[in-house]
Amino acid sequence: MYGTVMIGRLAVPVEQVEAVVRAWEQDKGARTPGYLDQSVLAGDDGEHVVACIRFDDRESYALLADDAEQAAWWSTSMAPLFVGEVRWIDGAWRS
Repeated sequence: MYGTVMIGRLAVPVEQVEAVVRAWEQDKGARTPGYLDQSVLAGDDGEHVVACIRFDDRESYALLADDAEQAAWWSTSMAPLFVGEVRWIDGAWRS
């Protein structure tokens, strides 16, 4: 299993992030080969969020990460929900 972890500082309530994630899962996630799931952790500080996104394998993740449609969606739908740049950590899930 392979995927990414995103760490960001919220510009909006976490519920808005969750709504955008749900919409993505119903649309793009449902037709993305190898996509498994994602979880959103809302920090107790009310300012930070961590999202964990998992795929069957690195190749499936790379297809989405390199997709121009996904990049456009990120810049218009998700990036505005955060203050500044988010941090991404890619890697293999070990458990």
